[in-house]
Amino acid sequence: MKYFTLLLSVTFLLIGCQQEVKPPATAEKSNGEPEGPHTSVEWRVWAYSTAAPSFIAENATVISVDNKVLREGTNGWTCMAANPRGMSDPENGWKDPHEAMPMCGDAETMKWAMAYMSGKKPELDRDGWAYMLHGDMGEDNTTPFVFNKEDAKDPSQWIESGPHLMLMPKDPASLDGYTTDFNEGSPYVMFKGTLYAHMMIPVEGYYSYQSKK
Repeated sequence: MKYFTLLLSVTFLLIGCQQEVKPPATAEKSNGEPEGPHTSVEWRVWAYSTAAPSFIAENATVISVDNKVLREGTNGWTCMAANPRGMSDPENGWKDPHEAMPMCGDAETMKWAMAYMSGKKPELDRDGWAYMLHGDMGEDNTTPFVFNKEDAKDPSQWIESGPHLMLMPKDPASLDGYTTDFNEGSPYVMFKGTLYAHMMIPVEGYYSYQSKK
């Protein structure tokens, strides 16, 4: 009888332990994505700032596509959506961070980005750095301002990038000795020979959207 009672107690204890380790039904998304519409300030701040590592993202300024400050920062970095094509569903916002193509850049990179978007020559005081850990929606590696694969001069030069860093040089000619081959996996030059030449630095997951050729 004592043995049966002890066995029963152990059985209940094991059942209780199993119940304790079951994940709660209301668990949050593991990546920290806020619940709710993608048009909310909270979702956009999360989507744009997570283009950089957390130690930069948490103190970066976040701006909207119409240049309004969504969150003030303190570290000199700015995060924003960089997809020039716009949203596929403007009423509901970006479908995911990858479509938004968020970029987090330092002050020099923001000078570069503003010049690029206005078609002007970037005037930098030093090289700039940026993160795009959600990747982008595709670019012609040889020619700026080509946003659709069918418009690329050479379809083999179209690359839809996964996570990467970028170096925006003060002097674009300083990159002339580097490869333009994005299939190597090593850092390579995008838009070589133009005002907007910059270094692409692939990180883990870079070929998530397009396989190496």
